Amino acid sequence: MNINPGIFKAYDIRGVYDVDFDDDVAYKIGLAFGKMRQEETGKKTNIKVLVGADMRLSSPALKKRLIEGFLDAGCDVTDGGLLSTPTFYHSVAHNGFDGGILVSASHNPGEYNGFKIVRERAIPFSGDTGMTILRDMVLENKLEKAEKKGELKKYDNYLSEQIKHDLTFGKLDSIKPLKIVIDPANAMGILFFDELFKYIPGEFIKINWELDGTFPAHEADPLKSENLEQLSKKVLEENADLGITTDGDGDRIFFVDNKGVPVEPGITRAILSEIFLKEKPGSKIAYDIRPGKITEDTIIENGGTPIVTRVGHSLIKEQALKEGAYFAGESSGHFFLNMEDGCYEVPVIVTLKMLEKISEIDIPFSEYVEKYQKYFHSGEINSVVEDKEAKIEEIKKTYKDAKQNELDGITIEYPNFWFNVRQSNTEPLLRLNLEARTKEIMEEKRDEVLKIINL
Repeated sequence: MNINPGIFKAYDIRGVYDVDFDDDVAYKIGLAFGKMRQEETGKKTNIKVLVGADMRLSSPALKKRLIEGFLDAGCDVTDGGLLSTPTFYHSVAHNGFDGGILVSASHNPGEYNGFKIVRERAIPFSGDTGMTILRDMVLENKLEKAEKKGELKKYDNYLSEQIKHDLTFGKLDSIKPLKIVIDPANAMGILFFDELFKYIPGEFIKINWELDGTFPAHEADPLKSENLEQLSKKVLEENADLGITTDGDGDRIFFVDNKGVPVEPGITRAILSEIFLKEKPGSKIAYDIRPGKITEDTIIENGGTPIVTRVGHSLIKEQALKEGAYFAGESSGHFFLNMEDGCYEVPVIVTLKMLEKISEIDIPFSEYVEKYQKYFHSGEINSVVEDKEAKIEEIKKTYKDAKQNELDGITIEYPNFWFNVRQSNTEPLLRLNLEARTKEIMEEKRDEVLKIINL
């Protein structure tokens, strides 16, 4: 079948299985990336890669052909089996692999699938760092097999190794027995939560706990409020201390307070910034440019150095590595630590830190969160726009008396409100995120900017 070139995104490869791509594309990706790694490292043999997959129905077939492509490129492959993205990243970084590919479409619906790609130390592979080259190699389809085929082995203990590593960042004896509702949406978070809970006291109420690539309960995308409704309701029914949910591949994590109210990711990021700055005073903390001013406030108040980045998990990781930031957080629920073996998402460590904090405070989680609720956020609002560049230029002219930043799209800042409008890296959309000091200003300015965007 013909390959849809649009599957090659800014941060990964993703599309509708058997519509945009098929199993043979997986083979070509393995062959092409194997050749790339040989060229980049200067090693014609002994390139070692890790391959894993999520629970989607199409993942086994794609993984099989991906492995065959790597083997024909002359790479030695370890098949890690079912792996969440955080376990995959940790395993590549911690075990000295030259790179790896995970078959996954993250939070997308069940008909999608794709590939997450990393170099050694789980270093991101993105549009700026090789994706276009890989795309062209796959589309040209002129790659030859290596003279000597690589070797394949299987290993199924990466999850327990990751959990043991992550537990060293926590203080288990400080965690009280809490009542926690968890909803991994029938997806990959089930695996690491099951392993983590062996070590943590408390009552764990599990919902949507069977791996199912059809996502029978709801989409595994916690950024959509409707996907949190079941969790919020259960927290209230059970009179729980909090709720936790993760996305399809387990690299994004979200919390719900004891009143069933979702905690805005920007507030989670601020809480974590304060925690990590107490552990490593004076650290640099990175965060994306979308509004979430409470993060900047908290970093400065706690003696840290704020580092603003472009939007995108690959881009924020690259910037954190470049700047030497210890902790980084993205507004979409990605939270990273820059550790000895690499910089990647750490939802298990984030869970430990949040449980330690909730155990430490003498008030309900909802009351603790209140001190961070200084600003009013529009949420991310997407608009289909034909000429996105022209709209951004119009916004720049309309708000020419404001402080402006063009790091990613356009960021406009006034004393009482501020917003970012940027093009989606994966869809034909303009994304608006606006924040203000009062709800009234937020709603007024949100509607004002949307009117410009949609005219």
